[in-house]
Amino acid sequence: MQLVAVLNGPNLNMLGTREPEKYGAATLDDLETLCAETAEELGLAIDFRQSNIEGELVSWIQECRGRAAGIVINPAAYSHTSVAILDALAAVGLPVVEVHITNIHRREEFRHHSYVSRIATGVICGLGIGGYALALRAMAGMLGGDEEQDD
Repeated sequence: MQLVAVLNGPNLNMLGTREPEKYGAATLDDLETLCAETAEELGLAIDFRQSNIEGELVSWIQECRGRAAGIVINPAAYSHTSVAILDALAAVGLPVVEVHITNIHRREEFRHHSYVSRIATGVICGLGIGGYALALRAMAGMLGGDEEQDD
């Protein structure tokens, strides 16, 4: 099974309680379950992690080199500020799908720019936690593991 890292940035540990009108009622545990079930359906293994610490996310990205086949990442607020995460993603040379639960383009102006989008193969935003399932499906297609996308 090919391994896909599913990395989550700051405040995503607060899912379900933080601004549920924007982020929904699902918790981080619910999100992890969704990702695990989707990955199993697609024949992928996942390594699901969340951190509020930028350097920890950078280290996890670097660990993916030679270990993971791709990265699904929701850098959260670091999307708009972190050149370090951009550089780490570029350095590992893996396919990347960026995910955002909300539509960052309908929010405050400063959220419209994402450094990560510059390196991402694709970006999914505004579809709630279901965007992660779509990201994993897209990743499976990139890795040759989703037969439906080969048609």
